[in-house]
Amino acid sequence: MTRTTTTDRVFDSLRESIVSGEFPPGSLHSIYRLADLLEVSRTPVREAVLRLADIGLVSVERNRGVRIRGVTAADVREVFELRLLLEVPAAAHAAANADASTVAAIVGELDRMREHADADDEVQFTEHDRALHQAVAGAMGNPRLQAEIATLRDSIQSRGASTIRRSRGMVELAGEHAPIVEAIAMRDPAAAAAHMEAHLVRTATLLMEQVAVDGVEVVDPAWSEALRGHLYLPARPTTSEPPTQ
Repeated sequence: MTRTTTTDRVFDSLRESIVSGEFPPGSLHSIYRLADLLEVSRTPVREAVLRLADIGLVSVERNRGVRIRGVTAADVREVFELRLLLEVPAAAHAAANADASTVAAIVGELDRMREHADADDEVQFTEHDRALHQAVAGAMGNPRLQAEIATLRDSIQSRGASTIRRSRGMVELAGEHAPIVEAIAMRDPAAAAAHMEAHLVRTATLLMEQVAVDGVEVVDPAWSEALRGHLYLPARPTTSEPPTQ
């Protein structure tokens, strides 16, 4: 069993305060004030702050204190623009080319997501959500693609930004994955691409709305429209001829 330390508890509390907007981006806090607020000594606060700095949520300013960086709407948009460019064609490729064992693995991950949603187990649900996306990308047989997608997810999730229990529940989120998996199992690349796009756009929009600073950041509901026509192109005839003008 993993032992939860005071530093762990302080880290979790501060991260939640940052992600929820209680500590807004740009605000400055002293170690002393944070220790008093959390009713702990300064040592676990210092240790937790260093961990928060490692994942980009704060910066430590000498003789001044801790500056909140947070997760901005711009951060979310940039990450999800890249995820759209990678994961939408990856879903189409999986539908067209995944072998039976890969399809079975993808279906199995969705089943596990549903089980853990019913059990209200967010940690295991999130693990299988991640595994499902990795299995879809894995159909291409390109470990670097999987690594890039994992890094993009971590750049947001490791900083505590999540829609679960804030913007939607686990059952609803599992339901968004179902049409992606069904399209892959039915060998329908266009549908797999469309459903992956819809899922990623919804997730990003909800996250941006969560973290946007009132009066400072405005979330454009049509933020993904410029990408829409470039995310997935259906198979074209193989030819060495350039397209006609």
